[in-house]
Amino acid sequence: MNRKLPIGVLVSGSGSNLQSIIDHIERGLLGAEIKVVISNVPDAYALERARKHHLPTLVIRHEDFETREAFDAEIVRVFKSADVELVVMAGFMRIITPVLLDAYPYRVMNIHPALLPSFRGMNAQRQAVDYGVRFSGCTVHFVDQGVDSGPIIIQAVVPVLDEDTEETLSARILKEEHRIYPQAIQFFVEGRISVNNRRVRIRDGKCDEFLTVHNPALSGF
Repeated sequence: MNRKLPIGVLVSGSGSNLQSIIDHIERGLLGAEIKVVISNVPDAYALERARKHHLPTLVIRHEDFETREAFDAEIVRVFKSADVELVVMAGFMRIITPVLLDAYPYRVMNIHPALLPSFRGMNAQRQAVDYGVRFSGCTVHFVDQGVDSGPIIIQAVVPVLDEDTEETLSARILKEEHRIYPQAIQFFVEGRISVNNRRVRIRDGKCDEFLTVHNPALSGF
């Protein structure tokens, strides 16, 4: 039997990306095992999702620690005790410190609902609609000390329609988040990821270099 990669998941909210990861694991598409789900928010629905699948959960309230570093040190302690090898942020609404990053170099992943480096930070979908871009999407990246600034692993692109609101665009992007996050983790599981000067390479990764999409569609050109 192939070894499953032990992962730890950090959550703060509803946990739809956590649910997608769980579903891919249970369907045999993702070779990982969730060792523990940690939330800084006691009533985060993500915890209920984890419990429904009999996964270990733990609440670590950031308010109980004097510094961000002390909070992250407790997360590291828990993850190390559970033999976690990859940290997955799934809607974790905290900026992490070098305490966690140094413990898991290039082993902390996050997903952001925009095509980084555009529209970093909060309310990325609203930023995209307000700016008037024709395409948006989502990005899985390794976490560094900046805000949504780490090396990019995989991205998905969706069109922004004239009638879109923040809510409708968010829903379209979320569908792709649920596809690319498990894929990024599986790339890691298979040892296919390397990082050189912040550029991520996926061994045997394929892309149609001739694929071009226009929004609005071209008319006779």
